[in-house]
Amino acid sequence: MPIAKIAEAAKNGFVITLRRSPIGTPQKHRRVLSGLGLRKIRQTVTRPNTPQVRGMIGKVGYLLEVQPQ
Repeated sequence: MPIAKIAEAAKNGFVITLRRSPIGTPQKHRRVLSGLGLRKIRQTVTRPNTPQVRGMIGKVGYLLEVQPQ
């Protein structure tokens, strides 16, 4: 999902779920997941709608499922 659509859809924040394993991904992507607070597959976290969080989602979006809160 493009970042612009994500920003429009989420006024309060995001519900982010890790859907794919980070094994085999670059170290930077694993560090982004750690920054989001995601450690295990199917783990879900809630994060605010900020430019920093949107950038992190854009970087590793292929591993995530993102829904508006």
